[in-house]
Amino acid sequence: MDKMWQETIDWCPTEQQQSQLQSLYSEVVSANRQLNLTRITAPEEFWEKHLWDSLRGVGELINNPLELKVIDLGTGAGFPGLPLAIARTDWQMTLVDSTAKKVGFIEYIAPELGLTNTHPLVSRIEALGQERQHRHQYDLALIRAVSSANVCAEYTLPLVKVGGTAILYRGNWTDEEATSLELAVAKLGGEISKIDRFTTPISDSIRHCIWLHKTTDTHPYYPRAVGIPTLKPL
Repeated sequence: MDKMWQETIDWCPTEQQQSQLQSLYSEVVSANRQLNLTRITAPEEFWEKHLWDSLRGVGELINNPLELKVIDLGTGAGFPGLPLAIARTDWQMTLVDSTAKKVGFIEYIAPELGLTNTHPLVSRIEALGQERQHRHQYDLALIRAVSSANVCAEYTLPLVKVGGTAILYRGNWTDEEATSLELAVAKLGGEISKIDRFTTPISDSIRHCIWLHKTTDTHPYYPRAVGIPTLKPL
């Protein structure tokens, strides 16, 4: 996949990184029998929908020289957090999920992959956003396949520093969703800075990543209590 990596995201794994990505695939498939981590286990589909998608989602940041403090919300089996931790060992990656067995898998696999920049955490996102050690502390927040865009904005922006970025990984995207999200983001101290539309290299599927720029501190009211953002989206 070296040529495809290079042509699609202007990045290519080193020999060590390639070995780590291969080991990640093998470990996920093996653990999947007991933990039900993912329905995607075929090699090419896994590469495209988990590995490639994770790295393509951050766009030009994959080659940005800045060291970033990053949080991956609802990480599941570790996506996009683990592929990014492999690609960018200088980024400090906090990987959050509310399911202890999934976080337990990440705690096991990260040392197996030789990663020292991952920080797995069991937590509900709404609670995390109100904790001083996490609120307004991150340069970059990522959220993939968790909930509606408005809910994802309420989950991510309270955790991001002013001047930082939240990226919402999405599939299809409509003008109506963009209008609704714009109103929600304004309440959270941010703005939509970019809608990145791209096509996956094997299945030719349309994907979108919605970039939110943090312009001011989020009001202490947000995120609301556990369950409220999904029950009553902004």
